[in-house]
Amino acid sequence: MIYLDAGTTYSKIITDSPDFDEEYLFSKNENKYYYILPSSVVKSLNITPTRSCGHMANANENEIIALAKGAKKIKEIEEAKEAVILDLGSRDAKWIKFRSGKFHDMDWNTSCASSTGATVEMLLKFYNVKAEELEFTAEKFAVTCGIFGMEKIMDSISSGAKPSEAISKFVHGIAFNAWNFSKKPEKIYLSGGFCENKCLVDSLKNYCEVETLGRFILCEGLE
Repeated sequence: MIYLDAGTTYSKIITDSPDFDEEYLFSKNENKYYYILPSSVVKSLNITPTRSCGHMANANENEIIALAKGAKKIKEIEEAKEAVILDLGSRDAKWIKFRSGKFHDMDWNTSCASSTGATVEMLLKFYNVKAEELEFTAEKFAVTCGIFGMEKIMDSISSGAKPSEAISKFVHGIAFNAWNFSKKPEKIYLSGGFCENKCLVDSLKNYCEVETLGRFILCEGLE
């Protein structure tokens, strides 16, 4: 079996056999292997997944459905009076809400990637900043438009701010947007690569309670 969540930048795979390069192995749980690979590498492998979702695959499952199915496997979410699961990826953001284990609401922003992971990755590479250098800052940049957001970053740096500080303000703006996009819930279950970005998580905690679910929820929803 091969369950593939083929993201724009990175792809996540759950499989029952160690068929992929060990350097991409994220974890192992009993007879299941969890891999995170650059999507460019996945494309070169010409694999045939059992089930798949994502922008970079000939997907046979809708991403929001995979997100819902994966989240509902978590007992706390299934039993919660209300649960909002937000998935922040490289090029889009989507969320789904359950009430007492039943679907209640959802939204999916597929039209603008300006305030998602790919933009942050490009900024980190351009300014030679590591993600670990980003820290929560009370100030935020408005990033409803990524172009104007980057303009604010450049203006801030040219005025003497450290690149890490300017990008941190941009990330805070992403967190604020994500919370608003999710309709300002009291708690968010966060899925996706941003789970590993402490600055984003700490910024989001400025507005609501946050529990991180990791990067394999969509893959889990394909099983």
